[in-house]
Amino acid sequence: MPVILGIESSCDETSASICVDGAILSNVIANQTIHEAYGGVVPELASRVHQQNIVPAVQQALFKAKINKNDIDAVAFTRGPGLLGSLLVGVSFAKAFALAKNIPLIEINHMQAHVLAHFIDDPKPSFPFLCLTVSGGHTQIVLVKDYFDMEVVGQTTDDAAGEALDKTSKILGLPYPGGPLIDKNARLGNPDAYQFPEPQIPGLDFSFSGLKTAILYFIRDNVAANPNFIDENINDICASVEKRIVTILLNKLKKAALQFNIKDIALAGGVSANTGLREGLKKLGGEMGWNTFIPQFQYCTDNAAMIAIAGYYKYLKGDFIGQDVAPLARMPF
Repeated sequence: MPVILGIESSCDETSASICVDGAILSNVIANQTIHEAYGGVVPELASRVHQQNIVPAVQQALFKAKINKNDIDAVAFTRGPGLLGSLLVGVSFAKAFALAKNIPLIEINHMQAHVLAHFIDDPKPSFPFLCLTVSGGHTQIVLVKDYFDMEVVGQTTDDAAGEALDKTSKILGLPYPGGPLIDKNARLGNPDAYQFPEPQIPGLDFSFSGLKTAILYFIRDNVAANPNFIDENINDICASVEKRIVTILLNKLKKAALQFNIKDIALAGGVSANTGLREGLKKLGGEMGWNTFIPQFQYCTDNAAMIAIAGYYKYLKGDFIGQDVAPLARMPF
């Protein structure tokens, strides 16, 4: 009955989790509000706040799980990809904890962990399944053959879907983080009010840079004609932008499902918390006869529970890493 401590520090959330025999007993996430004043994550500030948050987060995770630190059998940590300074804090803590307790270290790929978040709760997808992983930095369709046998069959050729949402929120003058605000406003708007282009990218790959530019020019031209255009139409703009991004994602996912003849379809990553995307997947899944899987909200954004559950499956394999491990800002999938 292995007890795994999970550590996540890839961006601006400091998170710690306890997993006991494959069950998540705690998942503590410390958010960083300092970045709101800058309209985005400032890497240097993020790493400093991680240093302040990581020990309290681990202590709280242990307390909530009612686990003593001496009972931990291994430490799983995010090695990458992510912000190097942020990763360094988590990796350094994990190495020090493991060394002090003489227990194994388990390196985890952040993007693989998002996929494995589906094995925290029931129901769980069956292998093979497809997972659309969407975040601020990544947009991927992953063919998941086993816990650690994954193949990226489609990905963005430029910007991620989350970046398109973030850029739109900045253009509209929404405070950081803008993604949840676009989601909130979109619920009140008409998704067919404005039409934005869908990039014609062959295969299963995505592109969002052209869409970002189209949104920018659309707002610029309309504001020039009416300075109050954004305030008067904010809900319709958000709903229309969200609809286009969701359509792009789901059209490619449908194409992949047909290509690989797979019925178990999963959604993961921070953008999977978006209401329009979740509802869109459920609707499409019903039309296609898919079994759809979407994690709880707390397991969509960056969190240590997904690191801990990934660490649990690696622990069962005896897949450990040495104390000479270093963080990787870019880590091969």
